[in-house]
Amino acid sequence: MQKYILSKKNSIMSISGILIVIAFISKWTIDNIAIFTWTLIIASILGAAPIIIQAYQALRVKVVSIDVLVTIAVIGAFLIQNYEESAIVTFLFLFGAYLEQRTLNKTRSAIKELTEMAPESALKQMENGEFELVEVDEVDEGDILLVKTGAKIPVDGTVLSGEGSVNEASITGESIPVAKEKGSKVYAGTILDNGTIQIVADRVGEDTTFGKIIELVEEAQDSKSEAERFIDRFSKYYTPAVLILGFVVWLFSKNIELAITILVLGCPGALVIGVPVSNVAGIGNGARNGILLKGSEVINDFSRLDIMVFDKTGTLTMGNPSVSEKVYYGDSIDETLGYLASVERESDHPLAKAILEEIGNATISPVDSTEVIKGEGIVAIVNGHRIAVGNVALMEKENVSLSEKSKTDIARLEAKGDSLVLTSVDSELKILMGIRDQIRPGVKEDLQRLKKLGVKNLVMLSGDNQGTVDIVSRELGLTKAYGNMLPQDKSQYIKKLIDDGQIVAFVGDGVNDSPSLALANIGIAMGSGTDVAIETSDVVLMNSDFSRLPHALGLAKATARNMKQNIVIAIGVVLVLLGGVLFSEWVNMSVGMLVHEASILAVILNGMRLLRYKLR
Repeated sequence: MQKYILSKKNSIMSISGILIVIAFISKWTIDNIAIFTWTLIIASILGAAPIIIQAYQALRVKVVSIDVLVTIAVIGAFLIQNYEESAIVTFLFLFGAYLEQRTLNKTRSAIKELTEMAPESALKQMENGEFELVEVDEVDEGDILLVKTGAKIPVDGTVLSGEGSVNEASITGESIPVAKEKGSKVYAGTILDNGTIQIVADRVGEDTTFGKIIELVEEAQDSKSEAERFIDRFSKYYTPAVLILGFVVWLFSKNIELAITILVLGCPGALVIGVPVSNVAGIGNGARNGILLKGSEVINDFSRLDIMVFDKTGTLTMGNPSVSEKVYYGDSIDETLGYLASVERESDHPLAKAILEEIGNATISPVDSTEVIKGEGIVAIVNGHRIAVGNVALMEKENVSLSEKSKTDIARLEAKGDSLVLTSVDSELKILMGIRDQIRPGVKEDLQRLKKLGVKNLVMLSGDNQGTVDIVSRELGLTKAYGNMLPQDKSQYIKKLIDDGQIVAFVGDGVNDSPSLALANIGIAMGSGTDVAIETSDVVLMNSDFSRLPHALGLAKATARNMKQNIVIAIGVVLVLLGGVLFSEWVNMSVGMLVHEASILAVILNGMRLLRYKLR
């Protein structure tokens, strides 16, 4: 019976409201006091039923809840035959709970939208080689699936055949389609905008990246911050205190109606709901923008940040070395580029890939008698010519004459922090290339935004040599930069900052930097949805888009401010109402309850503003 009544709470509220309207119409039109009184009595009993059940359930677990206060107040008003007050108070309380639930559901829309994006079916290859439509739960790892244009990709997998472009907004928050071909990774919940692909299932169900995102957002929205835990403790003692205050007022004034009014107006409804709605809305905004904020505790720490520490490679830089500048000497350059490409194809050095990408299509020739000179480069014979590819030391060893111009070019590129690759043909310098890991586009502007948001110090830690690190640091305007640092050195540096009382965020790629991500107050992973990034860090930028970092910090600060605003609104309204009922005559039970419910709606609407938050 209790479950049935609580399930019909909204219907009871509607009937109670209609009865109250009928009561007042009968009084104002035909002046029928009997109809007025009995409709209000029925409205009071109907409206009180779910509130009394909730109060009883709270008392069973030894909690004096808001429902207990309202129940005592309504029963008291009923006993002193103030049916008008008892009916209106129960209706307003139920209506406030309805608005609260409906608005909270709206703030949870981000997780709802994510859940709705989850694929329900898949075209699975059966034993006869044909593809059949099955429930996504019937797909196992290793199954081959067919995805057609416009369909949702049902699992995390690898493309076996076909090409297409995929909208990965559900994973990264970025709606620009990403090209996919054989060997490309695809994620569950993303949409194939065009093309047809066959994929092999790597991860299914809750193990997919999409499933983990949903789980993380749900956990984050259900987590409690220090402020929420304080409010829980506060409410535990505050509610009995209001009961005692009401009893003391009745004891001294002998005015039962005044005591009952104090019970109604003392309900801390807006205080209890204000902080959670801010957190839920803030986390929801982040989820929509490809930012996972793992709970309200993270938001609290993030908003009070002192220092942000960055890994260099893959975070501030692209993580892929590329040719930043090339200089040609003499003639026959196209021929020399062909020789260079032929030699670099034989190498597994990280710079070789960058050189081959820069050269593009070139005439490849057979390579004879290749000799790798450790720390200096490669010497090989191509089409009867002696080709040397490497650093300045190798050129000196090969007796390559360097002109004044080439020496000037070498000095200039070294000053920029480039790694140098020189190519000579038969002891004559032909090509000079400067290679470096390019800084992410827009990073300098994003770092300035972080400073404007109040981050006092921006520090870079890198395994690269100090010279290269200093050049990047100067270019980006960082506070400090340290090179030659191993992962354990980085985590020790983070620990020292924390021991000094600083609130530290560490931004890394989520793989080799996992010790620092775990140790920092706020670990922020440039993760593209990788397992390590999601599990180790507190904040994940799902598409590794550095420009989302200022939005994440601004959102955390806005959410923390919103929480404080809601606490001020909630406490302020209760104090004004209690002051009004004790020291003036303008506040009665119905007016007070109306203002009280309006304050709940005010904190909810204030929290919902975060859903539309954008960094200025």
